[in-house]
Amino acid sequence: MAALLDELLVLLHGIWSRRWTALAVAWGIAMAGWLGVAFIPNSYQSKARVYVNTQSLLEDKVGITPMQSQQDLDRVRSTLASAENLERVVRETDLSQTVSGPRDVAAKITKLRENITVLAQADPSMIDISAISADSSLSDGANARISQQIVQKLIDIFQEANLSGDRNETKQSLAFLDQQIAQRGKQLEAADQRRVEFAQRYVGLLPGAGSISQRMDAARMEINNIDSQLVQAQSALSAMNGQLAGTPQTLPGVSASGGASPLSQAQANLASMKARGWTSSHPDVIAAQREVDALRNAGGGSAGGGGTPNPAYLSIKSMQAERAATVQALQTRKAQLQADLNTMMSKQVDEPGIASEQEKLDRDYEVLKTQYDKLLADREEIRLRGEVKTETGSVQFRVIQPPSAPTAPAAPNRPLLLLGVLILAIGAGVGVAFAMGQMRGTFPTAARLERAIGLPVVGSISQLRTAAQAAVERQRLKWFAGASGALVAACLLLIVVEFVQRGMA
Repeated sequence: MAALLDELLVLLHGIWSRRWTALAVAWGIAMAGWLGVAFIPNSYQSKARVYVNTQSLLEDKVGITPMQSQQDLDRVRSTLASAENLERVVRETDLSQTVSGPRDVAAKITKLRENITVLAQADPSMIDISAISADSSLSDGANARISQQIVQKLIDIFQEANLSGDRNETKQSLAFLDQQIAQRGKQLEAADQRRVEFAQRYVGLLPGAGSISQRMDAARMEINNIDSQLVQAQSALSAMNGQLAGTPQTLPGVSASGGASPLSQAQANLASMKARGWTSSHPDVIAAQREVDALRNAGGGSAGGGGTPNPAYLSIKSMQAERAATVQALQTRKAQLQADLNTMMSKQVDEPGIASEQEKLDRDYEVLKTQYDKLLADREEIRLRGEVKTETGSVQFRVIQPPSAPTAPAAPNRPLLLLGVLILAIGAGVGVAFAMGQMRGTFPTAARLERAIGLPVVGSISQLRTAAQAAVERQRLKWFAGASGALVAACLLLIVVEFVQRGMA
């Protein structure tokens, strides 16, 4: 421990003996460093915070989700530092006084892009906008004022982009859609006219809608249905014919005077049916009415041979007539459809391109119709969204923290730099003095000399100073203390000057 203490004292003595060299080095480095700090331009920063609320219940109703609104806000925030917006900042602030041409404007835009920051907080509705002005050709007051003007102009542009940007975008979109709708409308009208002309030439042969192939398929399906109905109707007619063959026309052994006449019985039966609420379209009522009409035509129900007409025969006869009429109608409809189908098939053989031409016309029409309907729906949706965003005031914009007027430069921290230069200068002076002590070929103690030569040292002679030498040494010590204090005082004076300048700015 004692050896280490001795070594430390030796080092300190070596540095102290070269204190003037250390002081000179410290003064030189300090002056150079302070001069460099003085040439660093002050950077003044202005900050602001805005609140933008894009949540709206009405927007959700028209399909504008909060995610879409936030994406619109992110898009505006990302494009806030675009070249167009920054050019507006340059031309509408005091920066315009320092530009003389397009080249200067481009240089200012490049510098502004580096010095402008737009950040979203943890709450995406909170946005911080900051700008730095560090033009060495301007005064501190001018830089502070310009930084505030830049932030204010960015806030104005941000508000315009949110509140009026949607209106302009909606207007442009609607104009484009109107142009496209008018163009598609003309194309759709021309396609429909071609379809009408084609229908007048060919498609009138078969009823229904659709292409020729679809109409022919529909005709074939209807013929198949008629065939099945015709089979059922013919079976029912055959059954009626069998029943009619086994039913006598008259009932023998019943005298006309022995009871009520058949006409009266038929009329009573018809009246009974109507009394029960059956309408005239009921099958039994229709059959009874025909029976009454037949008896009346037969002369009141009396017949020759002492018999009376058989009501069952008359009823079956009328039902047979109905079945026969149904069969006849089905056969007629089938013949008509088959004739139309044969005609269309013969035309397809003669002109095989008819079907493909109609399919092409229908396909073109459907494509244009789909596009036209979609454009109409898009226009209505955009119009409604635009009204929701612009007319209802869905975007709430509020400046939480106005652009600050900086009173102190954000960078550099000049007082700290001045102190740092002083400490660095003192350290450099001490280091130079220590290095010079290590490079000199002297031995400060007898022990070090013994280690160096490997021989014992008999003794050493101490330095003796006279009273005059001691007085001179004290005077030099005072000069050294004054020079060292002047170095520290110069640093403090520069710091005071810096704060005074800040106050004046």
